[in-house]
Order: sequence, then structure tokens, then C-alpha cells
Amino acid sequence: MTSTIPTGNHYDKYGSTNSIEQRMMANFMKSLGELLEGLAPRRILEIGVGEGEIVERLAQRFPGTDIIGVDLPDERLAGEWRQRHLPAVFADATKLPFDDGTFDLTLAIEVLEHIPVPQQALDELARVCHGTVILSVPFEPIWRIGNMARGRYLKELGNTPGHVNHWTRRGFRKFVDAELTVESQRSPLPWTMLRATTRTGSADVVADGNELRDEPIPGSRCDGSR
Repeated sequence: MTSTIPTGNHYDKYGSTNSIEQRMMANFMKSLGELLEGLAPRRILEIGVGEGEIVERLAQRFPGTDIIGVDLPDERLAGEWRQRHLPAVFADATKLPFDDGTFDLTLAIEVLEHIPVPQQALDELARVCHGTVILSVPFEPIWRIGNMARGRYLKELGNTPGHVNHWTRRGFRKFVDAELTVESQRSPLPWTMLRATTRTGSADVVADGNELRDEPIPGSRCDGSR
């Protein structure tokens, strides 16, 4: 693993040595695990895969499952993926290079707050999924208050660089529920996490009524290719 944080991450929350931040991340991961309970996915997509912390956990939880992550072009990220042997490719979350219903579990963990038109990304997550969608975003304004309490981004009033969308818990659930059916919610401070399902049927079949295809996911290599 490289010593620098790949472009796109302003702070390595997963590698923090701060005891408070470590407890926060432990609660976050516990909540994610709860949202994954009862699932048996065959194909998983994570958008905004970053350095791959979530993908690695998914691979451990669902061994033998086809998993792929996507993120914006960044050669440092591609190097990270190669070092960690992660299946990830470059792609735009608002224009995913996958067929409808390719996956039965899709995730966007700490992603939608960065996308100027988040509805486009949510539409794409729903389009390529025929099953469960798991999402998380910072809970505003608690997120900003937490940043300022730690002396971070004071000139920006606690707003993390790159955060262009700001949701309350109720506002985020309303945003997601307009496209998907929200099943459950977790609220580990300072995040909002949702588990939702697409509205096209069960997770075992794709939209045209056929079973999920068994051929490899297009582009499912960890070389940073498009």
C-alpha cells in the first residue's frame, strides 16, 4: 500500500490514529455490516471505490463473489489497485459502462456528496442494479461541527473540500426514496446510511426476467483500464 493518500481523498479516515476517529469508523463499519446482513449477492459494484477499503471488506464477507469498483481516472489510484490486487476500473458514476441489471448489490459509500448532479449517479446505480443499493453520506451539519471541533477546514466553516451536496438525515432519505425503496437506515455519527432496493423486482433476476448472466463483468480488471 502506498504511503500517500490517493487523489480525491482529503483525509485518510481509515488509517487515522485518533482514538475518537477510530471509534467513529468502527461504528461506521458496524453499521455497514448490519446493512449487509441477510444478503447473498452474486455480483457487486462499488462506485467511488477509492483505495479499496470497502471492496476488500466485501471480498472477505462474500468470498467467491464477482466484485468490481469504479472511480475517476487517477494513476495513483490505479497503482494502489494493482498493489492491493483490487478489481477496479476508471468510470464516471453518472455514466456507468455496465448493462442494465448487471449487479444485485451496488454501493456508494461517501460518494454522492461529491457529485454535482447526484440524481444522475443515483439513477445509474438503480439502472445497473437489480436488487440492493447501499448508500452513505455525511450528516450535515454535525459533519461540519465535527470538523471544526478538530480544527479542520475552519475557513470553509467545516465543509470538507469537494463536498458539494449537504443532506440532513430526513432530506437524504427523501432524496433516495424518490428513486428507490428505502428498507432500513443507520445513523452512526456523523453519517447517514441507507439500504434500499430497486423497484424492478427481486435480486435474483434482471429486468427482462432472465437470471443474472454468468459471463465475466466487462472491464473487471485491477489495472485501472477503462
